[in-house]
Amino acid sequence: MVRHTSGLAAGLPADDDVLLDVPDERLAPALVAAGRGEYEAAAKLLAATREAGEWENRDRYVTRLAAFARSRGEWFDDWRFAAPHDPDALLVKAELEVARGWESPARAELLREVTPLITAAAEGDPGDPVPWRVALDHARGTNTSHTVFERLWAEAIRRSPHHYGCHVSALQYLSAAWYGSHRECFDFAERAAQDALPGSLVQALPVRAAFAYLTSGEGPGPAAKVSRERLDEAADLAIALSREYAADDPWPAEVRNLLTYVLVRLERWSDALEQLRLTGPYATSFPWDRISDDPLGQFLELRDGVRIEVAAARPLGRRGTVRESLTSGSH
Repeated sequence: MVRHTSGLAAGLPADDDVLLDVPDERLAPALVAAGRGEYEAAAKLLAATREAGEWENRDRYVTRLAAFARSRGEWFDDWRFAAPHDPDALLVKAELEVARGWESPARAELLREVTPLITAAAEGDPGDPVPWRVALDHARGTNTSHTVFERLWAEAIRRSPHHYGCHVSALQYLSAAWYGSHRECFDFAERAAQDALPGSLVQALPVRAAFAYLTSGEGPGPAAKVSRERLDEAADLAIALSREYAADDPWPAEVRNLLTYVLVRLERWSDALEQLRLTGPYATSFPWDRISDDPLGQFLELRDGVRIEVAAARPLGRRGTVRESLTSGSH
């Protein structure tokens, strides 16, 4: 087993080379400039995504810039002062305040106060779907009814029928942890994946539904509310999607990290090792921050555990060690 384990490290970067939430080549300079207190690069980047209709990139960049503004906000304050009606700054502000509201014990009350900011962001560019993704997140935190949720969802997909971020937000609303059920969550995910464009990350929605199910305390055992076949089909669809992207591509990194978690919970060790090789050095906070205060450490620990499981070829050693660490939290 030891001999095989060392060989299985082929294709995996060294621990010191694995990075967490690495920004892409367009976002990185904007974050560096913001670190210097300069907002112009961020403003230019988001304006370019809006003008070109790059909604997926825009959503990712807005999320990261808002997160950065939470810890170092001087550059963003300067931007808001210089251009109070800039649709890009309005969108970052809405995302920033929704994220802040989520962490408060008075979440619903604080989030309701953010409603005018989301409205302003949506009016800033009526064709932009990203404010509607923010609105869907906001709806989940304010106990919004299904009727209102459906109206928001209709506005989102009218602007971009296949927008991944909006689909993820809707899926969370429909999950059993919030206002839906495991069945409703899977049905929504599978319909969306079936209608998705080739190569679209929307095809990973079923594996997100599987993650929501597996982290709810349920499992793939004989008394499971979701069949093992349905969980495996979700994983298989995400595996096929992952193979459409090159190895070490940062774009599908979060999907590959998520898929790895689900494969480990399903004890599909060889498939999990394949995803770890395709992921390369790109660890992402999600999903590991849902089970550990040290997401990078959890990712690296899991890599070692998967290699051991594959090397053991199942008959050797105690089973389930890696899976148990994910269900109970290892840090």
